[in-house]
Amino acid sequence: QVQLVESGGGLVQAGGSLRLSCAASGLIFSNYAMGWFRQAPGKERGFVAAISWSGGRTYYADSVKGRFTISRDNAKNTVYLQMMSLQPEDTAVYYCVADRSLGSSSSWYVDYWGQGTQVTVSS
Repeated sequence: QVQLVESGGGLVQAGGSLRLSCAASGLIFSNYAMGWFRQAPGKERGFVAAISWSGGRTYYADSVKGRFTISRDNAKNTVYLQMMSLQPEDTAVYYCVADRSLGSSSSWYVDYWGQGTQVTVSS
């Protein structure tokens, strides 16, 4: 059974930073592209970032480019999302995702989703 468990969310002031982690189990981690989506209140779930199987390729939503960095540690079966210069509009539930294919937008259809972690940015 595949499990994706996010951690690291919380409350931060505008301009601050957070690092999200996602621990994966039940799959061969290096065979999966990993990513993050987010859903803000009243909005549809949207793509944030993705990383290829070995970490050599990354993709970001335009809204987070230059502020967020996705990375992975295949030895630890973990993917990270370093978020800097956070703004109130980044407030959302952040979901870790995994799929055998690599996507780069909200149309990326992924097989596995985590339960999500709340990120709240106060102004």
